[in-house]
Amino acid sequence: MFHVYMYLTLISFSVRNKAKMRVSTSQLQQLTIFTTVLTGGGVGTMYYLLQKKFAESGYHKLALQKLESCPFAMESLGAPPLKVHNIHLTDRNNRIAQHTAQIKIPVTGSKTGGYLYTSSFRDPDTNSWSLKQAVLKLREGQTIDLLNSSPVASQTQVAENTQGVETGDWHK
Repeated sequence: MFHVYMYLTLISFSVRNKAKMRVSTSQLQQLTIFTTVLTGGGVGTMYYLLQKKFAESGYHKLALQKLESCPFAMESLGAPPLKVHNIHLTDRNNRIAQHTAQIKIPVTGSKTGGYLYTSSFRDPDTNSWSLKQAVLKLREGQTIDLLNSSPVASQTQVAENTQGVETGDWHK
C-alpha cells in the first residue's frame, strides 16, 4: 500500500504544481524492492491457500483414504510413512469443476513414489464426492487400480499394464 501512496503522492504533486518532479534513483530502488516483496508475499500466500484448499477438499481426501486402505499399494510405496506432496498447479490435467474433479496427486513412501490419478464426481442431491477412478502409478511403471484393490486383482492389473484404465490422456 505504501508504494501506491508514494506513486499517487508523486502524481498529485506533479499535477498540482504543473512542474516536472525528479525522483531519485534511491527512491525508485526502494519502491521497486517494496513492490517486489509485496508481490512475492501475495503470490506465496495464494499458493499456500490453494494447496490448503486442495488438501481439504472431499475429492482429495477420498482419494487418499482409498490409497491408505489398500495394503498392496501402501506396501509397494513403502508406506507408512506416506508423504503426500503438493499438487502441481500448472499441470493441465488437474481439472476441477462444480461436479467433477480430476487430479494427479504426487505421493512417496520409503521405497518409491508415484502419482495417484483420481477422477471423482459430486452427487448434486447429496453434495458428496464419489471416486470414479483411483489409480496409483509408481515410478517403476507399475500401476495399481485402487478400486479393484485386492492384491490378486492389483497384480493382474500390473501385468495387463493398465488395460481398461482411463489414464491415456494423463502425463507422468
